[in-house]
Amino acid sequence: LIKKYKNPVLVFKTEEPGTKQKLAIENNSIETISYDLIGHLINDAIVMGAKPLSVQDCIVCGKMEKNVILKIVSSLSNACKENGCLLTGGETSEQPGVVEAGTYILTASIVGVVEKDLIIDGSKIKEGDIVLALASNGIHTNGISLVRKIMKQNPKILNEKIDGKSFIKNVLVPHRCYYNCLKDLFGNKGLAGLAHITGGGIKENLNRILPKNLDASIDVKKIKVLNIFKILKKFGNLEDKDMFRTFNMGVGITAVVKKSFAEKAKKHLKKFGVDTYEIGKIIKGKGEVILK
Repeated sequence: LIKKYKNPVLVFKTEEPGTKQKLAIENNSIETISYDLIGHLINDAIVMGAKPLSVQDCIVCGKMEKNVILKIVSSLSNACKENGCLLTGGETSEQPGVVEAGTYILTASIVGVVEKDLIIDGSKIKEGDIVLALASNGIHTNGISLVRKIMKQNPKILNEKIDGKSFIKNVLVPHRCYYNCLKDLFGNKGLAGLAHITGGGIKENLNRILPKNLDASIDVKKIKVLNIFKILKKFGNLEDKDMFRTFNMGVGITAVVKKSFAEKAKKHLKKFGVDTYEIGKIIKGKGEVILK
């Protein structure tokens, strides 16, 4: 594979699905948290334009339960295969007295590769470029500590039905992985930047790829906020500012594209069932994201 690259650059990332693990295990949802981990991990690598190659996992537990370990490993492996890479091994560590029995802590690391000349790092972003939102499919893996706090303070939220599913099932929907829908756009000159929207929201993730002399002006009214976030706002009595800092609010990836490429990109992503729409533009500034 590496022979196909003139100047291959390796991309590395380590990730864990945070406190969502606790909710998943409590609700017998091992498979979904495994997909969460892989989805988040791959997204962090591919925003550089990288092809994911291999993943190594690490499972720490208080007591090793064979059926649980098998579920975790098989789910991690399947999630990798569905997104163009392989689970090549890892570590399973039983630590009684350190971790309680029934508790599982997951982490994983990924290796990806990208042609040096095709790295997507935001350096090609120019004034007048368009910011597109690639819709998330739920909370993903950020803000779960706040979700758990709201659940504890206002248990009535658990009775809520959202889009035909229980509240907890909505929370546990696995983190969407965007590799399959984005890979055919890598290398296109119309794609200038990608940002994975995780902790810190759009403001603290999109800013990482902005040149120092440009801002991203985002019209929050254009964002299609998912119903799960509206419920969390209501039961948690949260301010919009806090919501946008903690959650993705319905935007899983932001893509900065040339104006002439925007419609083509939206059409391509729609084929993969990813709702994609304009939420802002690039203007002169100082490397910041402005939420209007």
